[in-house]
Amino acid sequence: MRHLISLSLIALLALVSGVSLPRAESADREINVAAAADLSAAVQEVATSYEKRTGVAVKLSFGASGALTQQIQNGAPFDVFFSADMDYPRQLIAGGQADGASLYRYAVGQLVLWVPKDSPLDVEHKGMDVLLDPSVQKIAIANPQHAPYGRAAAAALQHYHLYEKVKDRLVLGENVAQAAQFVESGNAQAGFVALAHAEAPAMRGKGKYWVVPAEAYPQLDQGVVLIARSVHHKDAGDFLGFVKTEEAADLLRRYGFVSPDHKYKLK
Repeated sequence: MRHLISLSLIALLALVSGVSLPRAESADREINVAAAADLSAAVQEVATSYEKRTGVAVKLSFGASGALTQQIQNGAPFDVFFSADMDYPRQLIAGGQADGASLYRYAVGQLVLWVPKDSPLDVEHKGMDVLLDPSVQKIAIANPQHAPYGRAAAAALQHYHLYEKVKDRLVLGENVAQAAQFVESGNAQAGFVALAHAEAPAMRGKGKYWVVPAEAYPQLDQGVVLIARSVHHKDAGDFLGFVKTEEAADLLRRYGFVSPDHKYKLK
């Protein structure tokens, strides 16, 4: 009781004297981040590092870039959007749902052809040729209609003149993460996934892969943008600022994302 009275007296004296008391950081500060499925492991590390630095909670939602774009257009309360391409953020900017000045190319993604570890397919040496093996009944890719990695996979198949030969064996995941799950679960014998998935802790050691040469598909420039209607604009902007730091770039590179600011050649 005496403690409460003392605190009340201190507050009253501060009010009378015009002195402002130091305020504790709000425990409920948070931002809502929508992110392409290929970022499911990498952006979690970025968010965790940011939370430790600032105390601001980062709530993550993952999905296909096109599906997330539709959600934002329909009023979903996101503050930041990480896309697996630059086109969807630009669509939001054109529609007034995102801040054009905030658009930032945070990474270049890489596509791989992945098979389970116990598969007899020698994907690491034969690459695309394994898709012609009679044992490959199903090939998983993300849906090209709303997933940039799905479009990249379709383009790679066209590049190697394989699309017509295998199109009836393609199974479409809602996003690249689901395509990876199809292969991991045995519902497909091979699949096109993000290098970030192949290098994620949950999948590392469970499979083997071949990095699809960069010239086989349009470059996967990946963009992040601030959502115009965000009610946490300052914290969202600060988070985007952290994404631009070398620390965040290093975290993304661990998962196979190429930093746009580094000129080394894609695998």
